Amino acid sequence: MAHAHHSHHPHQGHHHGDDVDWGAMAAMLETEAEVSAPAYSRALAWLGEEVTEPGLVVDAGSGPGVISGLFAQTFPGARVIAADGSEPLLERARARAARLGYGDRFGTLAGELPGALGELEYPADLLWASRSVHHLGDQRAALTAFAERLAPGGTLAILEGGLAPRYLPRDIGFGRPGLQARLDAVQEDRFARMRAELPDTVAETEDWPALLTAAGLEHTGTRSFLLDLPAPVPDQVRAHVAAVLTRTRDIHADALDADDRATLDRLLDPADDGSVHQRPDVFLLAAHTVHRAVRPR
Repeated sequence: MAHAHHSHHPHQGHHHGDDVDWGAMAAMLETEAEVSAPAYSRALAWLGEEVTEPGLVVDAGSGPGVISGLFAQTFPGARVIAADGSEPLLERARARAARLGYGDRFGTLAGELPGALGELEYPADLLWASRSVHHLGDQRAALTAFAERLAPGGTLAILEGGLAPRYLPRDIGFGRPGLQARLDAVQEDRFARMRAELPDTVAETEDWPALLTAAGLEHTGTRSFLLDLPAPVPDQVRAHVAAVLTRTRDIHADALDADDRATLDRLLDPADDGSVHQRPDVFLLAAHTVHRAVRPR
């Protein structure tokens, strides 16, 4: 199973091996994508410089369909298909499409990637995969399969890499400075275990332009898009940061020392004036890297 919008940071990437009910996390995934929408919108505008009037746009690993909706907005003449392994998330995507007024040109496709894309009625002019490729054991084979679902001249765009999000200053006034850097290190170990446990996993140098070229495509550009939401953040962003750190604590408690666990407890205690619920210096800063490539005509 692969869903979009989610890097290998603790609030993001997911697959069968993660043993998580992603349908139950739908609201959190939706909020995460909504707060990141400014960066995604700029990425889609960049893709629109290459893909002008697509007939079919496929969001491969769509999750609850927030980016699918941005595609519908960016390309008002396109049909948009959200493909994902989780039916509860696709239900959320369909409801979103109906609510926002593009349901008449929106469809969903349930199934494991990349095989589910074989059910497409016709090739895609633009296929987008946001942090879903790294949940597939053989990433090279997956990109080749994605490329085969493109129309001649069609574009494959993948969001992989970038920079881990930051929410707090290095020194927050209690605990050891550098908490988020230590959380990153723990998460990198977890991500490596996830990759190692995937079915048919293949170790691969993550040179995405080279992998796109190996899939028979012409790499046409790589760009990173900054998400910069400075303090003071809106309530939705503050709540999102609290949800992210809660999940981080739940996943990594055993891998953290007592001091870092105590720091997270304080950060997540609404009654503590040092918590992310109250402190004025909470922000959201991240970078999303997109690689695009075209199928030769």
